[in-house]
Amino acid sequence: MTLEDTVKTYLDKRILWVFLMGCASGFPWVLIASALAAWLKDAGVSRTDIGLVGIAYGIYAFNFLWAPLVDRVNIPAITRIGQRKSWIILSQGAMAALTLYLATIRSPADSLVLVGLLIFSVALFSATQDIAIDAFRVDHFSYGNQASIPAASAMATVGWWAGYSFPGYFAFAYADTFGWNTVYLMLAGCLFGFMIATFFVTEPITERESLQRGIEAGYAKRGQSKFQRMVTWLTVTAWEPLAYFFKNHGVKLAVLILVFIFLFKIGEAFLGRMSIVFYKELFTNEEIGTYQKLYGGLATCVFALVGSVINVRLGVTRGLFIGGIVMAGSNLLFAWLAMAGPHKSILLLAILTDNFTTAFSTVAFVSFLTALTGKAFSATQYALLASIGNAGRTVLASSGGWFVDWTGGNWTLFFVITAVMVIPGLVLLMIIRKPLEQISTRQKESNG
Repeated sequence: MTLEDTVKTYLDKRILWVFLMGCASGFPWVLIASALAAWLKDAGVSRTDIGLVGIAYGIYAFNFLWAPLVDRVNIPAITRIGQRKSWIILSQGAMAALTLYLATIRSPADSLVLVGLLIFSVALFSATQDIAIDAFRVDHFSYGNQASIPAASAMATVGWWAGYSFPGYFAFAYADTFGWNTVYLMLAGCLFGFMIATFFVTEPITERESLQRGIEAGYAKRGQSKFQRMVTWLTVTAWEPLAYFFKNHGVKLAVLILVFIFLFKIGEAFLGRMSIVFYKELFTNEEIGTYQKLYGGLATCVFALVGSVINVRLGVTRGLFIGGIVMAGSNLLFAWLAMAGPHKSILLLAILTDNFTTAFSTVAFVSFLTALTGKAFSATQYALLASIGNAGRTVLASSGGWFVDWTGGNWTLFFVITAVMVIPGLVLLMIIRKPLEQISTRQKESNG
């Protein structure tokens, strides 16, 4: 791809829509992760309990279970605006209502169970929104547009971090002045804004429904009774997306790919889960907002764009390997910060490095998952792959607070261990490197 082709790709109006949807995808993590962790810390909740509250958004690891519904079920009354858009708007409306309820809780330390239930509910609808948003991007760019996948992945990453970082900056900047309850009221208003914006994006045009009907026709030969039709619908909806993946790649390679997806970002997940709690022990809310949200967010947006160009040149496999190595290095910078104490220069270096690795590796990772997704069940297949990666990021990483407490609050040791966690994924990547490159080659050949 020439420089001119790259520029034309980013001028595609669909890129703007992907960016907007990325913002909507990243925003809920302000509600359930960074702002919540700071709010609970200010309320006197322990590191272990803060980490355990995070179990609530382990639901992200299981959204593939209802992803088939997003692929095949039309929402009454609003489905006319588009299959993907209707699911996104429904999810955003539910999250807005739940966030308004969160804003009424004066003492989260005294209502920790209720807070956990509300966070679980927000995460449930956020995970549902992600199914539809990922399918929205895949449907627009994956078929006959393989050369544009890294650009679309980059803008999704830029959008995610813009939606997570900049609202997060304002949340931290004004938390001490107005209080967390007022902050959550403002965040609820942002969700209503996303609902309005979603109405104006264009629904992707796909062959999804016709392909699904073709698959159903194959099963229909077995019988046409009401019960048989129901069994056919359920089989096509729940089984065919998974069967396609294993048929397309072979059982052995498919299993290895799934294990790699699970392992790749575990170290980053443990760091990310506890980073705000770590910052809170060294810096003020305003300092965290400025350095981690504002500076870090801007850096991530720039690095994601740079990462997309590099990944196009190097290929997804090399991009993943480089991203993994630098990921481990950035975690070691946090170990240095833990030893040095509240030094803003080291904080800035650690945050910028971490945001570079996150952006770079995420672009490669999302491009990789997109390339593995088929036409007929884009929502289900992408959700299945992404949820496996989310399992480490959400479920396992929820033990991060307990882990820090188990070490006696030794943050340096914690960050060193998170760096070591990167190694198994890199080893597995080397094992499956050639098959992954073959996948990339097939994608390029299919694009002509």
